[in-house]
Amino acid sequence: MEQEYESQLLENAVTELSRLPGVGRKTALRLALYLLRRDLGESLALGNAIIDLRRNIKYCRSCHNISEQDVCPICSDESRDRSTVCVVETVRDVLSVERTASFRGLYHVLGGVISPIDGIGPGSLEIDSLVQRVAADDTVQEVIFALSPTMEGDTTAYYIFRKLSELDRPMPAVTRLARGVAVGNELEYTDELTLGRSIVDRQPFTSI
Repeated sequence: MEQEYESQLLENAVTELSRLPGVGRKTALRLALYLLRRDLGESLALGNAIIDLRRNIKYCRSCHNISEQDVCPICSDESRDRSTVCVVETVRDVLSVERTASFRGLYHVLGGVISPIDGIGPGSLEIDSLVQRVAADDTVQEVIFALSPTMEGDTTAYYIFRKLSELDRPMPAVTRLARGVAVGNELEYTDELTLGRSIVDRQPFTSI
């Protein structure tokens, strides 16, 4: 690609910033020029924060939420209800559900949903680790599907339901959010009141 700006350093900064989701080259240029106008200390603080984030954030070995330790603060919290596991697509969904203050159980982050058109199959997600987790822990009495009410979310829920039904242990109760969450909406963009009510009023999950 031909260099667009006279400064190679500016070119490099714009190229890297434009890799961020939703950031085109025009927006990347505005951000780069903004950073140039700010105090050097502010730019260094931003750079160091990103480096620290990338180097020190881990994924919880139990639920796959982000964490600074091997086990995240939610899984480590003895006051949480360990009999209930809420299955979500992404870390953003954990944050959304936590903001409702309506759920005190544990989580399991899948890392997405099954989407053949995008090349995402069950093996690309943390589905096997969820099934193994439930199989190995008799204290888990309920699995809540807090997946976006889309075709991909429903497909993923049905797949996991079948896997859980094949376990040697008694199958835990499997529920889903009440349909106060509009069909086709991403969970991340659902308002906290609606999401909270959907958790409290969750319904039995059926494969039909």
